[in-house]
Amino acid sequence: MTTQTPVGSALRLRGVRKSFGDVHAVTGLDLDVPEGTCVGLLGPNGAGKSTTVKMLTAQCIADAGTIEVLGYPLPAASKSARAQMGVVPQQDNLDVTLTARQNLIVFSHLYRVPRAGRRDAVQRALELARLTDRADEKVTALSGGMRRRLLIARALIHRPRLVVMDEPTVGLDPQVRQEIWALIDALRTDGVSILMSTHYIEEAARLCDTVVIVSHGTAVAGGSPADLVTEHAGAEALEVYGPPAVLAEAERQAAACGVTTRRTGTSVSLLRLDRATGPLPEGVRRDPNLEDVFVLLTGEEIA
Repeated sequence: MTTQTPVGSALRLRGVRKSFGDVHAVTGLDLDVPEGTCVGLLGPNGAGKSTTVKMLTAQCIADAGTIEVLGYPLPAASKSARAQMGVVPQQDNLDVTLTARQNLIVFSHLYRVPRAGRRDAVQRALELARLTDRADEKVTALSGGMRRRLLIARALIHRPRLVVMDEPTVGLDPQVRQEIWALIDALRTDGVSILMSTHYIEEAARLCDTVVIVSHGTAVAGGSPADLVTEHAGAEALEVYGPPAVLAEAERQAAACGVTTRRTGTSVSLLRLDRATGPLPEGVRRDPNLEDVFVLLTGEEIA
């Protein structure tokens, strides 16, 4: 019989690997989610984020490494872990033949919410998702943002200690994304532990206490958004605009004086200006950001 061990982390991964044939999706991932915090997995498509989520929910089994969720080792105690965990999938898998309320009722049974508390649990979830006035409409009548809020409410029906969200705002327009952010922020404020995979820079910077940048299946950096920016991009950046020849010269000057650069299409960003050992080109001063860090560490623009 598997017993629960004391936890300081809601989630802990060490040396986790997963391959699908010749495709190495996760290649030695270490990850911690301290209790009561929101941790973001930030990376491009194909970085291994969704595979990591699938391993946490026992949809696939790690080839190597150790995974603990709420103190339970996976996959041996997956059932016990899932009972205290809520999952928001990337793909909308709501039952479109049912109403919003009925979808929640079904999951209140699946998560074994006590009979006496089911009505209140469903009502609380509807209120959280701001869907009380649409509760008895079929899912097909709900907008994309409403459906996404319903997915989050469904994951919270049993008051989980940990919520795992796989790209929670993918495919949503900016206004709806802000609504989802407000909901996630409220969960964090209430002390719910959250692991959120995303490829939106602003989302990670806005919501996460800690950001782990992943590339090619492994973590390449981690820390608070502010600390990551300070460590990798510095306190000030310089943006140089102009035709290709001007940008190439700016890069040459930056390299000559030991300053890091990143090309952004129509401009060149000069970072870590504190390391400059010579004159810099003319440009516009700005604050560095998490996108600068992401591109520096992964070499990939983010969608």
